[in-house]
Amino acid sequence: MRVAIATIVAVPPEFRDDERLAEALGRRGVEVRRVPWDADGVDWSSFDAVVIRSTWDYSTRRDEFVAWADAVGPRLHNSAALVRWNSDKHYLADLAEAGIGVVPTTYVLPGDPLPPLTGEIVVKPAVSAGGNDTGRFSPRTHHLAADLVAHIHAGGRTAMIQPYLASVDTRGETAVVCIDGTPSHILRKRAVLRADEVAPVLDNGVVAAAAMFDPDLVVAGDATDAELQVATAVLDHVTDRFDYVPLYARVDLVAGPDGRPVVMELEAVEPNLYLDVAPGSLDRVVEAVIARAS
Repeated sequence: MRVAIATIVAVPPEFRDDERLAEALGRRGVEVRRVPWDADGVDWSSFDAVVIRSTWDYSTRRDEFVAWADAVGPRLHNSAALVRWNSDKHYLADLAEAGIGVVPTTYVLPGDPLPPLTGEIVVKPAVSAGGNDTGRFSPRTHHLAADLVAHIHAGGRTAMIQPYLASVDTRGETAVVCIDGTPSHILRKRAVLRADEVAPVLDNGVVAAAAMFDPDLVVAGDATDAELQVATAVLDHVTDRFDYVPLYARVDLVAGPDGRPVVMELEAVEPNLYLDVAPGSLDRVVEAVIARAS
């Protein structure tokens, strides 16, 4: 059995989930290669499964990445169709249309007028990863929000405007990590964005918001029944929409103004699963990968 873990050339040294997964699969007798997704001359058809992991540069090359996913075909996990859909945050509108609560989102396409800005808001690109080009702005800094929208548009990208939910500062985000369509472990993530600024970024092989590299950003947590119900509804929607059970997915939830959980993001392309935080989670991923490759 041969499995490829799709990655990038320069994975930050502090990120070891790919290495842990490869080692655990190797202990089960699986031949594993960690391969940059854009490497030349790779025969992806020679693998029984290709598992997308730390392909963290995809958001700046989305068209190329989606074309690669299509070319790899049915051995790719997650599937190319799911990658295409989930790599553009317009998927939030699809979830809302399906009756799933999401953070209210206004999409502003290049050339569209800036809508009225009210209250504390978040601005980000519709295709993004790692908090890059993402900012949080109070009413007194709405001019900076407008500048960020203009910057996003200058790159030909669609901007998103969302209300900043106060619960992020008090409770943080609840992340429900699902493996093979079933909740595996729960994470608690503290606020990434500081008030009235575009998130500062670092480049240690991956350009991302500096807070993403904080070792205490994410810890083990718990979820309410309501949060688990929303996460399950999201996974059910994805499974029905694509006739495919995701190998992995992370549903990031926050409390809305009424206290009910809403989806901030569904991460089904290359989410950090924080396998070092939850005992047993690595074994569950290994079992799921082996099942897909068999």
